[in-house]
Amino acid sequence: MRRLRSLLIVSAALAAVLGGVPAWAAPTPAAPTAAAAAYSCDPGYFCMYSGWNGTGERCQYWQGEKRDTADDCGFVQRRWNTLSAYNFTGHRVQYYSGNNHSSRTRVGSSQPNERGNLQGSYQIRSMKRQ
Repeated sequence: MRRLRSLLIVSAALAAVLGGVPAWAAPTPAAPTAAAAAYSCDPGYFCMYSGWNGTGERCQYWQGEKRDTADDCGFVQRRWNTLSAYNFTGHRVQYYSGNNHSSRTRVGSSQPNERGNLQGSYQIRSMKRQ
């Protein structure tokens, strides 16, 4: 016990002399995360992604409605599912697994400024603001 106390006193003294905190006591910096780069979406747009957490390919829409997202979304054209979405609009956005936003194919909706992962078992083929 006496040795441990001596070691702690010596460590603290060294830290004071060297002007820092001992390496074993210093907090480790947080590693950069993919979340910082994820969910890239312009204000006023509804964005959808081929990857989880706003990663992968992105397709974004400023229109109040889109009858067929496959018209201009590469990953939907390749029949990849939509895994995450970001509603960076001031309106609720409803999305559908079928074209022309048929109520029979509604799969979900997002509140304004909401983002997150989806179920991942469908494509968003059409959308409209409420």
